[in-house]
Formats: sequence, C-alpha cells, structure tokens
Amino acid sequence: MNRRTLSLARLWLLLIPVLILPVFGCKKKVVEEKVVNVVTQAAESRRLRPFIESTGTLNPNEEIIMGAEIDGIVKSVKVDEGTIIKKGMLLATLDDTEYVHEAIRAKAALKQTEASLANTKMEFSRKDALFKEQLVTRQQYDDVFTRLTLAESEVDRARAALVIANQKLAKTRLYAPTASRVKEKKVAVGDFVKNGTPMVILIQPDPLKLRFSVPERDIGKIKVGQDVNVRVDAYAGRDFIGKVSIVFPSLEEKTRSLTVEALIPNTQDELKPGLFAKVLLYTGDLQDMVVVPVTALLYEGEKIRLFVIEGNTAKERPVKLGNKYGEFMEITQGLKAGEIVVVAGQQSLSEGAKVAAQKSQQNENNTPAAKDNREHK
Repeated sequence: MNRRTLSLARLWLLLIPVLILPVFGCKKKVVEEKVVNVVTQAAESRRLRPFIESTGTLNPNEEIIMGAEIDGIVKSVKVDEGTIIKKGMLLATLDDTEYVHEAIRAKAALKQTEASLANTKMEFSRKDALFKEQLVTRQQYDDVFTRLTLAESEVDRARAALVIANQKLAKTRLYAPTASRVKEKKVAVGDFVKNGTPMVILIQPDPLKLRFSVPERDIGKIKVGQDVNVRVDAYAGRDFIGKVSIVFPSLEEKTRSLTVEALIPNTQDELKPGLFAKVLLYTGDLQDMVVVPVTALLYEGEKIRLFVIEGNTAKERPVKLGNKYGEFMEITQGLKAGEIVVVAGQQSLSEGAKVAAQKSQQNENNTPAAKDNREHK
C-alpha cells in the first residue's frame, strides 16, 4: 500500500510541470501582445493653392545717385533724408559765379565773330561782283573767299562755346529726374565737389522690388506673372500682394537656387526698403489635396511612411509627398481623405501592432493650411 502511494506521488510530480507549462505559456503570450497608446487625426481633403515658401528682402524699385556734373562749391541743399520729391524739383545748387562769367564771355565772343562774319560777307559780295567783271584778280577773289570761310568757322566755334558755357551754368542746379524720395543727403553747404561726386541718393518706393530664391527642384513651376503673398514682421497678420516680374536666367552655383524678382505695390508707403519678408509664391490655381500633419510622417533615407489605423490595428503605409502647407503636408500617393493616421506615438509602432487611439485635440482652424484654405475659397 505504501509502495502504491509512493508511485502515485511520483507520477503526480512528473505531471505537474506538464500541466503548468501551458498555463505559463499562455500568460507569456498575453504579455507580449501589448497595446501602444497613440494620437490620431483624420487625413483631410482641402482646396488649396500650391505654393513655394521662401524669404527675401524688399528693395526700392530704382535707386538714383544724383552726382555733380561739374566742379564747384555747394551753395545750397534744398532737401533732407525722407523728403518726398516731385519730378523736376530743385535738389541742390553750386556756386555759379565762374560759370555765369564764362557764359557772358562766350556770348560776347559770339557777337564779335558774327560781326566779323558780316563784314567779310559784305567784302566778299563786292569782290565777287568785281571778279565777274574781271576788275580784280583771281588771287584777290580767293583771299576774300578764304577769309569768309574762316569767319563762318569762327562763328560756329563761338556758338559751340556758348552752348557749352550755358550747359555748365545749367549744371550748377541739380534737379530730380523723376518722382522719388530722398534716401541720403551726402553733401552740405560749403563742400567742394568734383565732377561725379555723389550729392543726393534718391529711391522710388512704389512699387518695391522683392528678390528671393527658389530651390532647384521647384524652378519648373516658376513663371512671370504669378501671384506673390508677402508678410513682414512690422505688419503682423497683414498680406501684401504682388506679382513675379523677373525670373533670372541662371542658378547660383553655390546654393543651387534660382533668383526671382517680384514687384510689390506700395501706394500707402507702408513698406520700407530693407524689410525682411516671408514669401509665398503661388504656382497654380485652387485644387483639392489630401493633407496630413507633418508629425505623422516617418523618414528613413528616401523612404517616407506613416501609420494608418484600421480598427485597433496599425498598418504601415508608404506615401509620396507634394507641397508643404505650414504644419501640413500634401500626400500625392498612398493615402485617401478620411483615413485615420497616427500623428504621435508612431515611433513605437510596427506593422500589425495593437493600439489605443486618442483623437488629436489640436485646433485645426488655426493651422496655416486651414487659413490658406479660408482665404482662397
């Protein structure tokens, strides 16, 4: 009896591990199938205009350096920095004493040569009549003809001298060639200036020129006449609209970018040359696009992917990208509007992982992409 009891006890000891192992195996399997907490948001279809983002600097439409055209001493300066200039307005004058006298001398010289020419003409008329009647020699006729030719040349020379003297006298007064504004006054009364010395720098602030760069990959989308949206920190929240006026013919070798110039109307004189500007260059008309938050994307070299949620399971999805719209990215291939994508927590996911999803609480109406959508409905 004791032997039988001992045998049964030994048998139970052998069976216990066999019975316990499946139970522990099941528990281990349950532990491995963990649930990942993630934040999700639906992919949206939005009607947007494709654009390229860049930055640039506002410059005057034209900058004119008004320099002295003759040597002289500055007699007066009629403008200061910021003065609004009309076309033909007097900017500055030089001492004209010397040039007035030179013009007077040139005028007197012209009168003298004209009087000499008149006398020579009268003499030539008499000798010509006498020569026809053979009352004077050929030499006498030729002498008076030569003096007449020289007298005419002297008159031409004197007239030219008077024109030059008057031009120099006129250049003592500096006039604005166009409507503009004074950027810088570079001389003061009493300064001696030489021909070519800058005296006043003028700028045309309306319209302003905006130069910015576009990456090499986007140059095929650029053309003259496209709309440009400009914002500056000085007027937060305000948009200034312009159009592309020049597309430069070659790329910058160092940056591999193309320079583009746009004209920005500035009729109210609110914008100032030199302001840093944020640029949106619109490259097309409104179109329907599928967009997701940029936080949803995972990058692995050239491969771009995201996770979509089907039921309570994560599915990996390779996608192709379009343009970036603020905090949103256009998906051109691999995703449909309405599908639920993971926007936070996807770094811990793998294909087929179980998830506990929580919807994003982000206020989408304040996002740049949504704002752009409102403005261009």
